[in-house]
Amino acid sequence: MHDRTPRVPVRLDPRGPRFAALLTTLVLLVVLATGNGVLLAAQAVVFALGAVLGLRWSPYGWLYRRLVRPRLGPPQGLEDERPPRFAQAVGLGFAAVGAAGYLSGATWLGIAASAAALAAAFLNAVFGYCLGCELYLLAVRGRARLSHG
Repeated sequence: MHDRTPRVPVRLDPRGPRFAALLTTLVLLVVLATGNGVLLAAQAVVFALGAVLGLRWSPYGWLYRRLVRPRLGPPQGLEDERPPRFAQAVGLGFAAVGAAGYLSGATWLGIAASAAALAAAFLNAVFGYCLGCELYLLAVRGRARLSHG
């Protein structure tokens, strides 16, 4: 029997995902400069941990909590973890495709996937605009429309 009690979503400091996006931006810049598929595969693992286990289990989340957060004042508010977690899954998809491209010799695919992931990470790091989060919200709205109409 399944428990139908709704779960309370995990809430997080929104500065954490922006910090993670900054680190991701730096990693992806190095990947594009060097064509290093192994580094991109490592970034895919970081994305996978955040998507599957939650952002607090991501290495970048851990760094934020241990090194950055203690030096900041309290956040203005907390946000639902689900949209940035979905964004991690999207990043995982791009990183996996890009790593496969670089490691198989399809460098063009590695460059294209890395550049797309870089654009999204940069938007989040610099402007606080999370493309993957917006995709999540569109999907939720679309699912609600389908179930009610």
